[in-house]
Parts: sequence; structure tokens; C-alpha cells
Amino acid sequence: MVKQPKLTAPVTVRTRRAYFDCRFGQLHVRTGFPATGGFDEGVTLFCLHPSEGSSRVFEKFLPEIADDRSVYAPDLPGCGESDAAPAMSFEHAANAVADLAADLRLRQIDLLGFRFGGGTALTLAAQRPNLVRRLVLVGVPPVNGLAPVSQEALVLRVKLGPGDESQWTKGVLTRAKIVDLNEYSSDMFEAAPKTLAKPIAAFLAVKA
Repeated sequence: MVKQPKLTAPVTVRTRRAYFDCRFGQLHVRTGFPATGGFDEGVTLFCLHPSEGSSRVFEKFLPEIADDRSVYAPDLPGCGESDAAPAMSFEHAANAVADLAADLRLRQIDLLGFRFGGGTALTLAAQRPNLVRRLVLVGVPPVNGLAPVSQEALVLRVKLGPGDESQWTKGVLTRAKIVDLNEYSSDMFEAAPKTLAKPIAAFLAVKA
């Protein structure tokens, strides 16, 4: 009798929503966790959305990226169901994300930032280099006065040609890998979550 190979059950990702305290009130957060869980997980990933949206942008993306790590997607202050900060700024948003990491007792995190979320990620990386390990940036607007950051970064360039807002990041990111995506979509994390998850997961999984 031929011995049949043992089938491995697919990894199931558990998604939830919760509230966490920060200096501006409460943050509404979408979460994704691998069903296996445990200490063998990768570094926790925070996903930061554009200013005109909320963590709902990542609703379809979370199950694709959270199969080997815990993932948190907060509504940034004043967006979605989170309490507002005094102003919509990269610094206030970065402070709220740092508060979330502290509340979760995380010593190190990776950040994925989309548009305004990318500016927030860069601001936090510059302020807290010991907290932020790696960056994934998509469609990041210029952040005035930002000093170069030292973290490894993956820049997914989504809008090619003159006026591409990601070009400026070359002067800020000293250790950046830039990848051009074939198509641009304003709802790319909803339209192509599997496509985006592959290069992001591969970049985050590489050992330092």
C-alpha cells in the first residue's frame, strides 16, 4: 500500500475588532491573528490607513497577511470609530500608534503605511527607531522636515511617471527597496489583497 502524504490543514486567520486607550481617548482597532498563535510568530505588524479612510481599507488584507504574525489596523485619531486628536497630523497619529504599541507591551513592530498612514509610519520610525523595525510604504506624501530614517523599507510605487509622490522617499529612506506595481488602484488593498500580501510578507519574513 502506498503511503499517502499527510495533508497540512490551511492556516486560519482570526479577525476581531476592539478598542484600546491612547492619549486622545480610544482607538478602534481591527486585528488579525494566526489560529496557531504562539512565540514563533513574526514581528507584529501595524497597518496605517489614508486620512480619507479608516482601518476598513485593510479588512480584506488582514486575513492574507496575518497567517504568520499578529496584525493591528487602528482607525487613526479622528477617523472611523476612533476619538479625535487636537489636529489631523502625522505627529498626533504617530503618538497614538506608539500608545497602542505600549498598551500591547510590544518592544518592536513593523509598520505598513498607505498614503497618510505612510507619513505617520515615517514619523514614528524617525521618533522611535528602537520601536520600529521595518517599514512598508505605499503612495506616501512628502513629510516636511523629516530626517532620514535608518530602518529597512519596502516602497511599493503605485503611480508611475511625473509627479510620483514616492520619488522623494529616496532621500529619506537610506535602506529602501523600491518595487513598481503594474497597476494603480485607489482601493488596491480591497481589490488585490493577495497580490499585495505576497511581496509584503516576503520582505517582513527576511531575517535581519
